[in-house]
Amino acid sequence: MTYVVTDNCIRCKYTDCVEVCPVDCFYVGETMLVINPDECIDCGVCEPECPADAIKADSEPGLAGWVALNAKYSALWPNISQKRDPPTDAADWDGRSGKLQSVFGVSDPAAA
Repeated sequence: MTYVVTDNCIRCKYTDCVEVCPVDCFYVGETMLVINPDECIDCGVCEPECPADAIKADSEPGLAGWVALNAKYSALWPNISQKRDPPTDAADWDGRSGKLQSVFGVSDPAAA
């Protein structure tokens, strides 16, 4: 099992989770964070730290596409291990629907 970052991180990009990760498996893009599923040790300490509730265990139904998205972008984006300030409009984006479509132009995370 691994943990993955899902759609509610898009445009929120809180980094509370990276500070507690013992293996530094988070990667940061312009609009969101991702977890490298091959580096995640399944400790789960990041999940409760996410203010946007965007981190989920990959064992939850329907997350295969998010595992693929996290794997793809963790290979492309730089590693992040220290907390940063969130975007100034993060609270406005928290909980908004359709973020994957509006930012990545797709409705299936595996296609992003």
